[in-house]
Amino acid sequence: MTRVVVQLREGETELSAETYLLHRYGISKSQWKRVKHTGDFHCNGAPAHGKHTRVHTGDVLTFTTEKPPNPAKFPVVPEHVPLDIRYEDDDLLAVNKPTGMLVHPLYVHPNGTLANAILGYYEEKGLPYRFHPLHRLDRDTTGLVLIAKRPELQHMLTKNGTIKLFHREYLAIACGKLPEREAWIDAPLGRRPGSTVEQAVVPIENGGKSARTHYTVLAETDATDAHPALSLVRLQLETGRTHQIRVHLAALGCPLLGDDLYGDASPLIARQALHAARLTFHHPITGADVAIVAPPPDDFQRVLAFFDAIGTETLKDFQ
Repeated sequence: MTRVVVQLREGETELSAETYLLHRYGISKSQWKRVKHTGDFHCNGAPAHGKHTRVHTGDVLTFTTEKPPNPAKFPVVPEHVPLDIRYEDDDLLAVNKPTGMLVHPLYVHPNGTLANAILGYYEEKGLPYRFHPLHRLDRDTTGLVLIAKRPELQHMLTKNGTIKLFHREYLAIACGKLPEREAWIDAPLGRRPGSTVEQAVVPIENGGKSARTHYTVLAETDATDAHPALSLVRLQLETGRTHQIRVHLAALGCPLLGDDLYGDASPLIARQALHAARLTFHHPITGADVAIVAPPPDDFQRVLAFFDAIGTETLKDFQ
């Protein structure tokens, strides 16, 4: 259940409850349809009507934007597993996901996912929420996942339901040396023909979707008997396509170290060397600017030892 204390803008004396929730608080039109049809929409404890109920500063609206349970979907079972929680408030939760963990369960893999773990955490805390991640990470990509506690927060942190209104930064170790120290990769992506998993650079006219990644090379090391030439890269996503960073770097001839789908397996790390290290956003409820960081895990740190003298200044934004 969401509880909202009405705060009108200067010069406004009253608004309809519908106008306030859609245009001031910020729920979506589909969420508004659920609110008005649940029979559980109240203003100051009394049943409310979207158009007829007039709200004033200080009024309290209560409602739910959750979809009714879908019996056709298999239930996600809460599981009590340790979580590395990097941020939490009444609206949002950010978790540092380990390698090997799916974000969502599958019919063939219904347990051990981040969804199971988050629901287990909510159960332990007596919280009535469902699982509402604002983005995903691949199974073997580590790092931060931002989760909304209520559906309307998902809408507030996206634009048109697709463009993320939060800023994601990754650390990666790529094979070889990138063509520039800093650049945008602007290459549309789509499904590789004949594959159900792989993505590829696909022209827009052939069905590819716009994809933009900004990268900055933080450090480089030459090839030795122990390892190939490597680049430590900071990446920022403007879009969030499936496998976007992995495909974009591979398209430059510098696949992620350990990425056996778009490059080669490596004895140095048993997965793609990619870590979601930093999240920043303007909080849609409190108005605060929030920055969340998660340092790279041990397997990533061990590869960093091959780089000469990475100073604290290089990684200061991720500590």
